[in-house]
Amino acid sequence: MPEAPCAPGRIAPEAGGRIVSRRLPSTPPNLPGFSFIRVLGSGGFADVFLYEQNMPRRLVAVKVLLAEVVNDEVRQMFQAEANLMAQLSSHPSILTVYQASVAADGRPYLVMEYCSATLGQRYRAVQLPLAEVLSIGVRIASAVETAHRQGVLHRDIKPSNILTTAYGHPVLSDFGIAATLGQAEASDAVGLSVPWSAPEVLLDEVAGSVASEVWSLGATVYSLLAGRSPFEVPGGDNGTVALVGRIEKAKVPPTGRPDVPRSLETVLARAMSKRPADRQGSALEFIRDLQAVEEELALPQTQLEVAMDDWALATAVDLDERTRIGAGTSVAASSGRSRRRRSGASGRPVPRSLDPHSQGSLSGRARSSPPSTGRLILGVAIAAAVFVGLVVAGLLTVAGSAGDIPVVADVRASTDGATVEFAWDDPGLRQGDAYIVTVQGRSSAPQRAAEYAVNLDEPGTVCATVTVWRDGRTGEPSAERCTEVDEVPR
Repeated sequence: MPEAPCAPGRIAPEAGGRIVSRRLPSTPPNLPGFSFIRVLGSGGFADVFLYEQNMPRRLVAVKVLLAEVVNDEVRQMFQAEANLMAQLSSHPSILTVYQASVAADGRPYLVMEYCSATLGQRYRAVQLPLAEVLSIGVRIASAVETAHRQGVLHRDIKPSNILTTAYGHPVLSDFGIAATLGQAEASDAVGLSVPWSAPEVLLDEVAGSVASEVWSLGATVYSLLAGRSPFEVPGGDNGTVALVGRIEKAKVPPTGRPDVPRSLETVLARAMSKRPADRQGSALEFIRDLQAVEEELALPQTQLEVAMDDWALATAVDLDERTRIGAGTSVAASSGRSRRRRSGASGRPVPRSLDPHSQGSLSGRARSSPPSTGRLILGVAIAAAVFVGLVVAGLLTVAGSAGDIPVVADVRASTDGATVEFAWDDPGLRQGDAYIVTVQGRSSAPQRAAEYAVNLDEPGTVCATVTVWRDGRTGEPSAERCTEVDEVPR
């Protein structure tokens, strides 16, 4: 279980760039209906204990505020955390909260799903498989995107705040320093984790933003791959001052793993760009980039876990409704046989609203007599027209899905020493679209920039094509552009 957020105005304990404070855990409170088992962890604000809930019987993690820090402000923060977690915990990749209350000794507490392990314990001990890291990245970014859509910033995304359920599912925990979007202001009253904090947060320019959360997501995925935080130097100076200096100025180093493709290195480097505007525009865009890498590596694509907007649910068409042609008549498109009404024991027609074999419904009273021949023919004709229309619409949709993605018309190439620069004009990208550049058979990660540089180690011919990527699909590639490099400076 991860430690709770740190006390205001301090950097919370964490290996690599965080100040470590040690103290004995507080006395576990006596909670009716719960039996204390052991201490799980301690932080600046709270302790976390393992309890067994009596009914229903299960192990739970209970986060309890420290008595010495409980005041009206802290109590409000804790209540806000409980409310946020309760609102978000229906998400499959966010830790579930069962209840919140105040113990008899006056300490507020939060009862949560118990997870026996954190990724913070695993990623430094063993090398996580690439496929697992990509899947974790998509799931946790889905949780972050869901929080953003509800106006909530997490502000402490890092490996130790990713827990693992009993079924191996990663879940994001600890919304203790979460803030509402648009209300996060620069403040020294917020604990932060230096190795996974964006430069603008460390410079106190902003306490949190969507862009800084994208940075933290990139740093977290990098850490899970590399076994260390992005700017941590093995055997070097990894104190807070040194780390902050490298985060603010140094380029993102490679992960050092031979199985990590260049495209993924590019995705992570973009997420940790110094300028927030150069990063992926949202957690959703970061997810799409990770899914593109999964597709490139022929891995099963991890599904997006973001709820459909209410308006989309309200306007969704029930497929069963597509066979309805009137208030009281329907024809099944899959069968050409006419349906006869079933009769009950009395011989009377069974009303369609009660007939389990009927696909129609009657608005108003049930009809007691069969429709006239003319009306039946009219109904069949209308049904046939609807069916044909649906087929045509389906064909047009399929055709449109393949042809609605713009194609890059002209790719230009220029050389500067050992660097070949490919450039092209925007063919009409929409929000969320990106380019995929294929050079010598290898595809890049999706990018928004209409240019791509290739550094050569030796002379030769370099060829590239550019494809537009939209909603997980790729359009037609551009014509291949090749250029010859005769000499590479040494």
